[in-house]
Amino acid sequence: MNPLNSVLGTIISGFVLAIVIIFVLGSSSVNLLHMQVWFHALAGITWIGLLYYFNFVQVPAVGQALGEADSGGPGPAAINKYVAPRALLWFRWGAVVTWLTGAGALESLGRGGFVNAFTLSDGWVTIGIGAWLGTIMLFNVWVLIWPNQKKILGIVQATPEQIASAKKTALMASRTNTLLSIPMLLCMTGHMHGFAF
Repeated sequence: MNPLNSVLGTIISGFVLAIVIIFVLGSSSVNLLHMQVWFHALAGITWIGLLYYFNFVQVPAVGQALGEADSGGPGPAAINKYVAPRALLWFRWGAVVTWLTGAGALESLGRGGFVNAFTLSDGWVTIGIGAWLGTIMLFNVWVLIWPNQKKILGIVQATPEQIASAKKTALMASRTNTLLSIPMLLCMTGHMHGFAF
């Protein structure tokens, strides 16, 4: 029975291997902060990976499929019916888990880390900017992207005019998140690796 034959088996195997590595390297070097940052990174990779997938792969592919639908092409139905809802599920909950694990990691840094980061206190500016950018991105996912995607995908009823407006709003919010992700990642990695201001 090969665990790589299923997504769940692959994920479980990845966690088992990570735990083995922790014990081989010496589990005394792993603490709560390390675990929170690890989960934050895993969730963030899921969230931002899907953000990049939507912007760099799916949106152009749906546009091309729409363009070829009149000439006998497949149209966007398969992507919009089967791929997009599943990807959006992982996308929006990845955003929540990323934010929550990031908030936990900030607090685990001690000295009121969460409040210090969000108030941009001295020594917390870099990570604080990253936290604010991530928070704006989370807002965009749940308040702008997801409600509009439900209209686009037919999950909720909408008129053709509402769908056209939803497409523009969702695209601009998604592109804004792609733009914000670049400095956000700089600040998130920079805080612990010497990039301070």
